[in-house]
Amino acid sequence: MVDKGCGWPVPLVELQTLHGVRFVTDNAGLIAFDLPELMGKETWFEVKGQGYGVKKDGFGYAGVRFTPEPGQMHRVEVERAIIARRLGRVTGGGLFGESQKLGAESWWQESGLLGQDSVQNAVYGGKLFWVWGDTTLPKYPLGIFDSTSATTSPQPLAALEPPLRLRLDYFRDGQGVPRGVAKMPGSGPTWLSACVSLPDAQGREHLGATYVKVRDHLHEYRRGLVVWNDATESFQLLRLLWEETEATPHAPPAPDGHAVKWTDGAGKPWVLFCNPFPTMRCPATFEAWQDPQTWERLTPSTTLLAAGTGARVRAHSGSMAWNAWRKRWVTVFVQADGTPSPLGEVWYAEARAPTGPWGPAVKILSHDNYTFYNPSLHPEFTPENSPVLIFEGTYSAEFARQPPVTPRYNYNQVLYRLDLDDPRLLPAHEE
Repeated sequence: MVDKGCGWPVPLVELQTLHGVRFVTDNAGLIAFDLPELMGKETWFEVKGQGYGVKKDGFGYAGVRFTPEPGQMHRVEVERAIIARRLGRVTGGGLFGESQKLGAESWWQESGLLGQDSVQNAVYGGKLFWVWGDTTLPKYPLGIFDSTSATTSPQPLAALEPPLRLRLDYFRDGQGVPRGVAKMPGSGPTWLSACVSLPDAQGREHLGATYVKVRDHLHEYRRGLVVWNDATESFQLLRLLWEETEATPHAPPAPDGHAVKWTDGAGKPWVLFCNPFPTMRCPATFEAWQDPQTWERLTPSTTLLAAGTGARVRAHSGSMAWNAWRKRWVTVFVQADGTPSPLGEVWYAEARAPTGPWGPAVKILSHDNYTFYNPSLHPEFTPENSPVLIFEGTYSAEFARQPPVTPRYNYNQVLYRLDLDDPRLLPAHEE
């Protein structure tokens, strides 16, 4: 499967036969077709591509037809209907599973994980730290629920085009299996957010985060701060901020979302906590980060206007960063109650200041009844003045309208490229 416009391989494109057998392209855009009942027979395949596809015929069917033969290759071109370009899947099993069936990419080694939720990143100790939430293992439906983690170089991509080959160095246990790195007291999952690296008064670097304990699926009952321990290669409890009781039923504000560093006009450095827009800030020091007395609440934007139509777009989650090429703050966020997918419509916007106001928003990514929540920007991936913006999000059937689960891709992180010189983004740059 290749992009008709540029020839790049396209991951996450599905072919389905008329008797319901589904095949999905891997990170190299390949499918290994192996149905004996259709070999040598002219075959119709429905094409679905989450933003990539083929034109419908006169009867309204979107697909391709060819005759599969053993040992032959068929090249299918799909057209991109979205502005962002899909680079591939970052996490999970079988990133090159179809390629390896065909004898290619044999050098690629599996992580041992099948699914990972919502990423946090921070540069610490000269490396880019990656932290995920709940993690699926092959051996049982219940996997790792106290955050998995890995490191890479700050600019881990050899190329900004597919096939995506992002090698993650996971923290593993004695048996070589990726392990949890945030074992906090209490039952239920531990989720981390607002990961940030900050210097203390002596100039020593510390990697910290906010943690919450969760029960009954999404109910938070405990919140605190954790800090990375280099000796144990795990997060340790630094401070308990709140615990649910009859007297304290509601959690007080705390750092949440994604951390962004910013220096104000007076030269004072701050860290902003954003999801996608700033909800809190504190001085950019380790001491201030752990002292609630220094935390300042901010009132973020909640809705933006869609470019062209002026319709209101309500932000659900996302992240923001300074972009030197645009000379603006930029954000990528998922829309709440979007169409066609309630949590799968992703938008781009710009602002002159990190607190806004934000200009018109342009939709850059859409899903057909699938979720793409907690999108996260990767400004570290590209040179400072690059017109390319890289982001990822969690591709999941969760919170959608009971779609068929996409094999291998479901509940994993998918990476996209946004070319900021695309003329379709010009409305976002309006004054």
